[in-house]
Amino acid sequence: MRAKKHLGQHFLEDNAVIESILAAMYRDCPQDFPILEVGPGQGVLTFSLAKHFSQFKAIEFDRDMVRILRKELEEDKVIQHDFLSADLRDLFDGQAFNLVGNFPYNISSQIIFKMIDMVDRIPVMIGMFQKEVAERICSTPGTKKSGIISIRAQAYYDAELLIHVSPDAFNPPPRVDSAVIKLTRKKDFSLPCDPKIFKGVIKMAFGQRRKKMRNTLKSYLDDLSDPIFQERPEQLGVEDFINIAKMIEKQNQKS
Repeated sequence: MRAKKHLGQHFLEDNAVIESILAAMYRDCPQDFPILEVGPGQGVLTFSLAKHFSQFKAIEFDRDMVRILRKELEEDKVIQHDFLSADLRDLFDGQAFNLVGNFPYNISSQIIFKMIDMVDRIPVMIGMFQKEVAERICSTPGTKKSGIISIRAQAYYDAELLIHVSPDAFNPPPRVDSAVIKLTRKKDFSLPCDPKIFKGVIKMAFGQRRKKMRNTLKSYLDDLSDPIFQERPEQLGVEDFINIAKMIEKQNQKS
């Protein structure tokens, strides 16, 4: 089955990389805990995952790939759907589940944002990303790679880059390097501020990332004397954005 360029398909074929990814999944995902694989493709991870995990499902958009997978797996274990638009609330009878996969690069950031929106249901994610995206997700404050996706993800999850993967591990080879990362949900993943304000501040700040925070937020806060507002967004961490969200929330309550 040829890879479909419009779906961003690149089939992982390097056995050493496959074994490394499976080892990470087996180590960090309990065997009896539900697990969902996104973008299984031809099933290089899928068949091993289905044997190892007692509650396993895969979601795949490509109907041709679904037919291949269903030759080896029970029909209800392979969901033919677009992950981004799929309603996952009743998956595994409403239980929480871990998320894994060799994610399609053209939707990998959207997968992370959907996962964040379902943080109460997804404790662990292990996935393959374009290296640049993986490094952005795992980046620390004070670097140019810090951005919306890193701050939002790290507000709820601890991020770890597990392995680097070269293009020749795939068929056809992508034009970029890849990396596998793990996100592990924090023990206390509830934000001490309004999540909508927190999300809005991050989006606003990085939408004008060359500006200092005092210029970005001058229409939203009266008191900008805190030194935090002298910084640009990539210099701030999760706690800084939480504190700003608290300030806005407090001012809104007074007005």
